[in-house]
Amino acid sequence: MGGDEKNLQKYQTVAGKLGLLRALLERRAFQPTQTYELQCLGIVFGDALVQECGVEWRAVEDQYGRDPCLQILGSTVVLFPLTMLSKRVEKGEPVDVFDLFNYTVAKIEELRQVADRSA
Repeated sequence: MGGDEKNLQKYQTVAGKLGLLRALLERRAFQPTQTYELQCLGIVFGDALVQECGVEWRAVEDQYGRDPCLQILGSTVVLFPLTMLSKRVEKGEPVDVFDLFNYTVAKIEELRQVADRSA
């Protein structure tokens, strides 16, 4: 198996996606001013959440435009993974991708339970 194929297989897992993000952030591959690129990392983060939690990509529209978000199914709760990493990097805060992911997964589960009780 070639290196590219092996990397592609690793990327298909949640841990692989998060590991890639961690490596890019630790190497400071993007400057805090590279908002677009940092938000692209947020797409990878969001895909990991979709894979782990079963949330779905949606789009929300407001007076500022249209933005991708994740929706907890069966609820009106939406999350914006594109900015979860970028806003922290832009502020100069250290980002532990695995901690942020675990925290977000726990919050999604809490919100899902609240939504289930309200239904």
